[in-house]
Amino acid sequence: MAMAALRREGRRFLLPTVSSAPTIAARPAISNEESCLFGVRSISTQIVRNRMKSVKNIQKITKAMKMVAASKLRGVQTRTEASRGVWQPFIALLGDSPSIDVKKNVIVTVSSDKGLCGGINSTSVKVSKALFKVYSGPEKEPKYVILGEKGKAQLVRDSKDHIMLSVSELQKNPVNYTQVSVLADDILKNVEFDALRVVYNKFRSIVLFIPTVSTILSPETIEKESEAGGSLGDLDLYEIEGGETKSEVLQNLTEFQFSCVMFNAVLENACSELGARMSAMDSSSRNAGEMLDRLTLAYNRTRQASITTELIEIISGASALEG
Repeated sequence: MAMAALRREGRRFLLPTVSSAPTIAARPAISNEESCLFGVRSISTQIVRNRMKSVKNIQKITKAMKMVAASKLRGVQTRTEASRGVWQPFIALLGDSPSIDVKKNVIVTVSSDKGLCGGINSTSVKVSKALFKVYSGPEKEPKYVILGEKGKAQLVRDSKDHIMLSVSELQKNPVNYTQVSVLADDILKNVEFDALRVVYNKFRSIVLFIPTVSTILSPETIEKESEAGGSLGDLDLYEIEGGETKSEVLQNLTEFQFSCVMFNAVLENACSELGARMSAMDSSSRNAGEMLDRLTLAYNRTRQASITTELIEIISGASALEG
């Protein structure tokens, strides 16, 4: 009974006197150390644990996407290297003349339908916009033909009125020459042009992609340049066999050249996309691993601090009981 009376007296002296002021003004703010004692530390530990779980899941996804891109890259790279020899004879015959000044320029921007592949789509769009500014003028009407959803999403913001044709889901199935030649034929039938400027990313290695512009001239422009004796003046040295005229031969050459260049451009861009996705997913996996290490360290520190606090409380209570 005496000990109980002493405890009541000691508690009465230790408690502060109750004032008439409001409770909110009288109570001090809870500090970080006191908040840990009221259970906030256990809540933060649960949050860190959930965060670690989500980062682990993201790391699994990025690793899987890297493996899928690596498996697809080998086959596409083989086909891309084989397609380079198809359109190179046209450069020797007709040349690649990006400096030819014509009125009707059509910029064919090759991009991807999916993201998570670095900045290859932004690079193609930047080059296309630069070409649009270069070939714009009072009597010039440059237009866009866009392959891929990502390029369309960026160009439609400020160049919606200049887009003549857009194609999506071209790479949904493995790309073949028949599919690309049909697309090239549709473009040639529905688009009036003096020069086609095909913008794409040329694959060099997994970490190197070169923005490339290939120029295809219309048959009329080729005839004018050939008659003017410019870079295409050597065409008159070739003899035409059969009953076809020079205009018909140039028309057939233009169609075949455009389909070959488009086939190579789509494969080069697909190869660059897969390589960029491999690099991006590899960087994401490494970043997720580093974040997981930091979260594990923070979780262990928080858990050890909580255990230390509980041990101190137990020891202090036992000491108080012994005293």
